[in-house]
Amino acid sequence: MAATQYATAQTTATVNPRLRLLNKLRAGEHPLLTFVALPSVRHAQIVALTGVDGIVIDCEHGHIGDDAMHNAVAAIAALGVSPVIRIRGTALDTGAHGVMVPQIITADEARQVLQSSKLPPQGVRGQSSAFPAIVHGLTTPEYMRSANETIITMVQIETAAGVQNVDAIAAVPGIDMVFVGPNDLAQSLLGYVPAKGDEPVFTGAIDKIIAAGRREGKWVGRMVNDGAAAKKERPRYDMVAITGDTKAIQNWYIAELAIARS
Repeated sequence: MAATQYATAQTTATVNPRLRLLNKLRAGEHPLLTFVALPSVRHAQIVALTGVDGIVIDCEHGHIGDDAMHNAVAAIAALGVSPVIRIRGTALDTGAHGVMVPQIITADEARQVLQSSKLPPQGVRGQSSAFPAIVHGLTTPEYMRSANETIITMVQIETAAGVQNVDAIAAVPGIDMVFVGPNDLAQSLLGYVPAKGDEPVFTGAIDKIIAAGRREGKWVGRMVNDGAAAKKERPRYDMVAITGDTKAIQNWYIAELAIARS
């Protein structure tokens, strides 16, 4: 008996103008994202007003608890930007437009991600609360009908083992994007960060990740350090995230203080 084919974020016919990241990806418009690690709703609003298309609320490495996560999702979405959560626990109950799951190493782990992020019959995610529907501008029944095919499910490939298994990971039905985590990937492959960018083992691994995504018809994304790198890399990727808030703040102060002291 053939497996049931479900619509995904890549194939959905659902139209929702609030889903800026999904809409830009489907239109091939190469959206730009950044990461936020600080737990302030005002901070989230300030970043959302920069012109970025999506913000990854970093619940893996950031200092963000459940209250801050909920507040940030609502604030970002209210300003027409897509909130994505680098995931922890019940993150989708906030109404996020996507989830990014770090350190995926095997296809079985990718399938577990799908089970947790999809409502039945595709997965085991609970109905949760009224909050997701509010963020998406829908009624709860409308959200329940569309969530599985509009929430973007991203898995990060950032280890040597993940690269080795990336073909199988990318082939998992329902995974929408493979996302390159370059710093952890460099640490895993080279033993240091950042990569110089010309190491054959590092560039070869990235080529393999991109090829796997393309072969399976999945979107491919990565993180970069600045706008110049984003401009350079965008032709190879469907989505690029430009560093994050903590690094941006530090870089600005370092540069300005150097000028002031010169």
